[in-house]
Amino acid sequence: MSDLRATFERDGFLVIPDFASSEACEELRDAALRLVEETDLESLGSTFDAGGQRHGHDPWFLGSGGEVRAFLEPERDGDRLRVNKLGHALHDRVPLFDRFSRDPRLAALVAELGLAAPLLLQSMVIFKHPRVGGAVPAHQDATYLSTDPSTVLGLWFALEDATVDNGCLELLPGGHRLGLRSRYRRDGDRTWTDTLSDEPWPSDGWRAIEARTGTLVAFHGLLPHRSRANRSSRPRCAYTLHVIDGEAEYEDDNWLQRPPTMPLRGFV
Repeated sequence: MSDLRATFERDGFLVIPDFASSEACEELRDAALRLVEETDLESLGSTFDAGGQRHGHDPWFLGSGGEVRAFLEPERDGDRLRVNKLGHALHDRVPLFDRFSRDPRLAALVAELGLAAPLLLQSMVIFKHPRVGGAVPAHQDATYLSTDPSTVLGLWFALEDATVDNGCLELLPGGHRLGLRSRYRRDGDRTWTDTLSDEPWPSDGWRAIEARTGTLVAFHGLLPHRSRANRSSRPRCAYTLHVIDGEAEYEDDNWLQRPPTMPLRGFV
């Protein structure tokens, strides 16, 4: 077993500084901002509620598995609307994100971490704007993107410097061995959360991952993670890509469903 694989299996995550160049990160940020500028935010009306999941019954959200759609922050910046994130098929819809997401180095890393037949499932640009970037409570990605057996892998890229002040990732080392705590399910236009365990997350042991621009954080789908609100004067933009193993069964009650004309693809 490689050192990377051993560290990943022990901690549930890897931190790889300088994976992407500052120029590549700037290109992704600029492309995301252009997509935002092309969106009529005043008519959008679809907010992303990381805590209460109120967006879960919104057709705009439920139909985004094969699209690139903007979701608003619940909080305004003065009189200005702000976008919380763009999702969820940037890697298939936008050529720049396609090239970045299908970097052969990512394919090699994912293979080293044990995915035999990787498929790129979901991608997002997550904005944490100064003063209004919302907190994300502790959760597991496998709650929302479930396969049998569990194979989802998160690839998180710092497109700007992430610090404690502006809401960097916080991870619970070894927490991927605590088991899945909940499942977010979908039946048609209805979504709900099944609680599998009421046990609270440990209050101690969390690690704030301060990351320079270009850092990659790869983490297990069962690893608990969270981030605080950004009340600082500096933005914290990140790109997240989720990958699953095509040899596992993608649960048919997952909220994210792709149109039949847009099947999942791997790194090539």
